[in-house]
Amino acid sequence: MTKLPAYINDVPNISGSEDLIASARNSDPVFLPTSKINWDNVKSAFAIALHMHQPIIPNPDQPLKTADVISNLEHMMNHLGSGDNHNAQVFHQCYKRMGDFIPELLEQGSQPRCMFDYSGTLLDGMYKMGLTDVFESLRKITCDSKYRGCIEWLGSSWGHAVAPSTPIQDYRLGVGAWQHFFAALFDLEAVGRVRGFSPAEMALPNHPDVFYQFVKTLKDCGYRWVLVQEHTVERVENGYGLEYSHRPHRLIAKNSSGDTLAITAIIKTQGSDTKLVAQMQPYYEACGLNRIKLGTKSVPSLVTQIADGENGGVMMNEFPSKYKQVMAECSNSTTPAVNVTEYLEYLDGLGVKEEDFPAIQPIFQHRIWQKFENGSGPEAMERVISQLGKEDHRFHMEGGSWTNNISWVHGYEKLLGPMEQASVLFNEKVLSRNVSPSEPRFRNALYHLLLTQTSCYRYWGEGVWADYGRELCRRTIEILKRDF
Repeated sequence: MTKLPAYINDVPNISGSEDLIASARNSDPVFLPTSKINWDNVKSAFAIALHMHQPIIPNPDQPLKTADVISNLEHMMNHLGSGDNHNAQVFHQCYKRMGDFIPELLEQGSQPRCMFDYSGTLLDGMYKMGLTDVFESLRKITCDSKYRGCIEWLGSSWGHAVAPSTPIQDYRLGVGAWQHFFAALFDLEAVGRVRGFSPAEMALPNHPDVFYQFVKTLKDCGYRWVLVQEHTVERVENGYGLEYSHRPHRLIAKNSSGDTLAITAIIKTQGSDTKLVAQMQPYYEACGLNRIKLGTKSVPSLVTQIADGENGGVMMNEFPSKYKQVMAECSNSTTPAVNVTEYLEYLDGLGVKEEDFPAIQPIFQHRIWQKFENGSGPEAMERVISQLGKEDHRFHMEGGSWTNNISWVHGYEKLLGPMEQASVLFNEKVLSRNVSPSEPRFRNALYHLLLTQTSCYRYWGEGVWADYGRELCRRTIEILKRDF
């Protein structure tokens, strides 16, 4: 099997092997053939995912305009006595500890399960820091046939970009960049087993044309399902909230031209709270649920949660013992831990189709389709959106995320301007001129562009983080003007 280098000319390998990545995709079952779950005995199941992220930042110990870019984790390690930077050492352990837990639980006769969502910038930063122990631990459970059925990797965007307000073509490049780097760090076979996608900040576009391109990107990149926050979607037939969240849904994407796509959606309930996963709440919730009907088949209910895998005292300190306790308790029970693709492959075997899932769409789209003439184009769409915004100040096309009180647009104008300028210039200088993704200058420019779109630079509003974001935008613009 072809082995991709992790770095090319000191830049992460994030482009240039698109054909190889595509060839690794397949639709064969990846979990069910080795799953030892007695599905006939299962009344409900649960799945947990650990989200891990650290941004790449200009080194705060150097002048901003000339600072090297380093992982925020590295900066924390270099200043353990400052603020809560002492957590960096615990973070390091959190990033690798599942590689110890999984083999230990298997040896004890348990059937552990866990899904992983690591951003590209975190993986890049740890690799450059020389944290080989992390990668050895993760490779063991990712590539060794004894363990890999226990864990499922979820795809991500390279720089933890927020989908609703990241330029469509850049987001697609970020999704592909993550696949490239993951394949280089692990292998092509491993990237072919990544079937689910986890959007940064659980942010789902709700503008129909943006959302259509988001779904098209995921499907073109080989993803079968996407994790979505419960209150970011609505039922297609009436715009109401979901009737029953603990089952797969069919997420419909329709654009202003009338084109339609669909992808399976797995629903994450409740807000962002690391204690939900750290204390294994999904298991206890699932214990109170039973089998349901999908189409003509009886299937187990599925409770799914994701949380930061390193942040917060409960996750740092209480999760290991609670995880081990629950995995021992739930194994071979009527409420086992599963990975989502494993569960969907079981439904495939029953003959359940995606068409059997309830149809949903992003929030506020029902209002649009009530006023919009199907296929009448983007200009007509914008008129309808403008009208709806005037009629109801709560209506918006900024997307939805894990919390309703954060906008990823308002308050960030001083950063979004430079971000948009960098994106427009990349499109003009690189994409429109068909520069090959295998060219070093393409890869270098793309790397810098994707760094500018990391959500951290916007999450904290004004201040030093916004300064970091603007500086990375300046560098990206400078590279594009210099090299193209």
